[in-house]
Amino acid sequence: MRFSGASRQQDGSNVREAEGSERERVRYAWRLLSVVCLASLMSGINVSSLNIALPAIVAGLDAGPVGASWILLSFQLTHVTLLIFFGRLADVFGRRTMYLTGVGLFTAASLLAGAAPDVGLLIACRVLQAAGAAMLMTNSAALVTAAFPRRMLGQGLGIYMASFSLAQMLGPTVGGLVTTEWGWRWTLLLNVPIGIVCLLWGLRVMERVPRSGEPLRLDPAGNLLVVLGLGGLLVALSQGGSGDWLHPLVVAGAIAFLVAVPVFLLVEKRVAAPVVDVRLFSEPVVGIGVLAGFLGTMSRFAVVLLMGLYFQAVQGDTPSEAGLKVLPIAIASIVSAPGAGLVLRWVRARTVAVVASTVSLAGLVLLLAVIDVDTPYPLLITAVVVIGLGSGAFVPANSTAMLQDVRPDRLGITNAVRLMAQSCGVTISTALSLMLIGLPLPPDLRAHVLEGSLSRVSPDALDGLITGFRWTFGLMAVMSVLCVLASLVGRQAGRGVPGPRAAVTDLEE
Repeated sequence: MRFSGASRQQDGSNVREAEGSERERVRYAWRLLSVVCLASLMSGINVSSLNIALPAIVAGLDAGPVGASWILLSFQLTHVTLLIFFGRLADVFGRRTMYLTGVGLFTAASLLAGAAPDVGLLIACRVLQAAGAAMLMTNSAALVTAAFPRRMLGQGLGIYMASFSLAQMLGPTVGGLVTTEWGWRWTLLLNVPIGIVCLLWGLRVMERVPRSGEPLRLDPAGNLLVVLGLGGLLVALSQGGSGDWLHPLVVAGAIAFLVAVPVFLLVEKRVAAPVVDVRLFSEPVVGIGVLAGFLGTMSRFAVVLLMGLYFQAVQGDTPSEAGLKVLPIAIASIVSAPGAGLVLRWVRARTVAVVASTVSLAGLVLLLAVIDVDTPYPLLITAVVVIGLGSGAFVPANSTAMLQDVRPDRLGITNAVRLMAQSCGVTISTALSLMLIGLPLPPDLRAHVLEGSLSRVSPDALDGLITGFRWTFGLMAVMSVLCVLASLVGRQAGRGVPGPRAAVTDLEE
């Protein structure tokens, strides 16, 4: 009996110890999540706020159309190039080290960018910002996944993803208000105190994790070819916005793109640790899902940027007014994303992706039909809210449709390819949009579009600018049609393939 009593006491002690360990792990997970969400808000708000602050930056630094484009494009190109590279470095050197380095680099680069005396130095600082943001992005979800117990992982990841949505919603409004009241430099300098708090809190909270000991496997040739190919395309598009399509930079950029793409595909088939595992595209569900995601991003990402420019350059609004006017786009996207998540419990993801992409297409067609110099705000906002509703639902639906059929051992690399394709879509969409809107105007007026001052400088030129907006939204509508078609093909390709991770009920048969 004594032995039995001692055994029960020992068992009770073990249970209490396990419960205490579990509680401590949960407390640590929430503290780590606070670091990750704060950094996510900092970087996300900064990125989206510059879409509204861009005209003030262009005017303040007297930047031409090409320089203005690269204020945004330099960040996007660097970010897409370094995402997978830093992910591999983190596997070897530790995610804590890589993450906190990213916070420090982003903060320091924001300070330098806020003090930049000319557009060249600002672009250089934006490259550094993008490197820091890539360190954050590639490690955030992995840190949260490692910290939370399995039963709470969905909650932790949900809050982390919600921080992105909140940043998307707040960014344009914060950027507009800060630019109007304090000047554009403060859209960058506000990152500094937030970054310092995040860095100090992260140093205190985040546990040191032993290095994996795995050998570092990189693909320098693949990364270089991404820079040459995508960078060449961006140079050609940004310089082509001047109207001189035979300019040496346009020709050189186009040649670099056309040569780098096929060479990249050949190289990636032969290296041990490719930037993009091109063998994934031999699986129809994955290949079509990546294509649909790329086309969807191409057709919708630049809407906030374009509408911010429209309200300032055409209707003469201040940055704060423009920021408030585009706010419903983000709200619509935030509302529809979790709504789509609920629908996915009962309806096939591919069906939801088709419907969502069709809704976005309807919004783009409506916007193309109504946009003019004096279009009433309710008409414009109806169109862009419809776009936002479709866009918010499409991303989770298309991602689920693609990833649920992937073998667990290939899930990580497939998701990395998905993110890279979407990032490429973001970058190319921005470059095309900034090029097209100014093409119908005389060269001496194009800079005033990106300054947001065309309505004051030359009201007679506004009809030409509206033509540029129509060209741009027309191209986006074409991309959206292709996205719908890709989603339909993906729906057919996925029939009868339940996949090892499928968790939705098939109601379409």
